[in-house]
Amino acid sequence: MKRILIVDDEPHVLRVLRYALEREGYRIETARDGAAALKRIAEAPPDTMITDLMMPGMTGRQLCQELHRIDPRRSFPIWVMTSRAERSDREWMDAIPNLEFMEKPVSPRFLLSKLEAVHG
Repeated sequence: MKRILIVDDEPHVLRVLRYALEREGYRIETARDGAAALKRIAEAPPDTMITDLMMPGMTGRQLCQELHRIDPRRSFPIWVMTSRAERSDREWMDAIPNLEFMEKPVSPRFLLSKLEAVHG
């Protein structure tokens, strides 16, 4: 069973994504901010991480940059969800491999198709 870590400070986003992905057989773990996500990843890296960009405390950007600093050869994909679609808000992503931008709102159906493509 593939393990997905969802990082978002909005409880309804976590609930909706958890419900949709668990119904399809994924094991879902959640974190409310980047610091909590780092702890979960240190315990056991997920098969995929989906993170919001704008969160209190450690943002999604800071989380991704810290993960890249810790392990530049990280093997699991990171998908960054944000409503900030301007290219200037995403330029930092180019420096981090295996990271993809997804514009919010992200539908559970879209996520399931992406997960299926990556994990089979």
